[in-house]
Amino acid sequence: MTEYSPLQSEIKKLIKSSGPMPVWRYMELCLTHPKHGYYVSRDPLGREGDFTTAPEVSQMFGELLGLWAASVWKAIGSPPLLRLIELGPGRGTMMADALRALRVLPPLYQSLSIHLVEINPVLRDKQKSTLSGVRNIAWHESIDEVPEGPAVIFANEYFDVLPIHQVVKRETGWHERTVEIDDAGKLGFGAAAEPMPRFEVLLPPLVRAAPVGAVFEWRPDAEIMKIATRMRDQGGAALIIDYGHLRSDAGDTFQAIARHSFTDPLKNPGQADVTAHVDFQALVRAAEDLGARVHGPVPQGDFLKRLGIETRAVTLMAKASHEVSEDISGALKRLVGGGRGGMGSMFKVLAVSEPHLTDLAGFKDEPDARPDTGAAQP
Repeated sequence: MTEYSPLQSEIKKLIKSSGPMPVWRYMELCLTHPKHGYYVSRDPLGREGDFTTAPEVSQMFGELLGLWAASVWKAIGSPPLLRLIELGPGRGTMMADALRALRVLPPLYQSLSIHLVEINPVLRDKQKSTLSGVRNIAWHESIDEVPEGPAVIFANEYFDVLPIHQVVKRETGWHERTVEIDDAGKLGFGAAAEPMPRFEVLLPPLVRAAPVGAVFEWRPDAEIMKIATRMRDQGGAALIIDYGHLRSDAGDTFQAIARHSFTDPLKNPGQADVTAHVDFQALVRAAEDLGARVHGPVPQGDFLKRLGIETRAVTLMAKASHEVSEDISGALKRLVGGGRGGMGSMFKVLAVSEPHLTDLAGFKDEPDARPDTGAAQP
């Protein structure tokens, strides 16, 4: 990462000409600016990149998701065509692992139509290489472009990079948080002069009680609404896996990651991954409001254990050298464990399905972990 980003000067020009920029617009430019956006110009994954996702940790993750898709296919009556859709598919690793697991079911494997929703041309090329032997595969800019039909959708670490709105509580009400140029000529946070009208009534009760100075953030419901509407009307199930919180509450989670370390999200825009935690309560509320059925959310560790990851690890280790076995054991611990470096409790898993699917693998016998939904989301 260089010490200066070309996007920074563009953002400063925009602020000088149009005034302070809402956080959502700043995040959108950082990630998807047509020339300098983080997600349109590079491969951010792996040791040489900025972060590592679960599919890159171990093949077990994608294999189990493939078997989960098979269980959904059977539950919806084994249709002759199933669209297997992945949103933000990285290097194609998870889809490749899922498809390898699905080859053991020829009737299902032959029914598959693969659809990858990806805007990054660098990653598209890597996906095409990874999935070079796969037939019946297509790429899209948006889920809107995927043809109709029963589907299984994977969205692993997809929602955390969708731009967030932030508001700050002041004595006068809730003010939209902005990015502006400070007295030293650097980018800094500010707030709109006027409060947002009638905003308080839209907030969950926990947020309404937040003290002055608190930050609340939310994402528009457009993406979850597309997924929920598709599941409700065309059948199937979607699996959403991401880091985040179970309850809508105040808190600033806007962050940047570069070279596997946290960094200032206002420094070097376009050259670090900017994200924010996912509000799973908001996803649940939006999906249920549209008439889709929601399963979970549950911790990723519990979900993967219910799908049999521990047994799969033992099977792989039995055929591996001592060194490889150690790697498999470490990957298992990272995927299901808590604590520092563990993804098992920080990451949550939520499924959204057609209304008639009452049981899904990985969610059975789970007491409802969701809190009361409270007031409507803005």
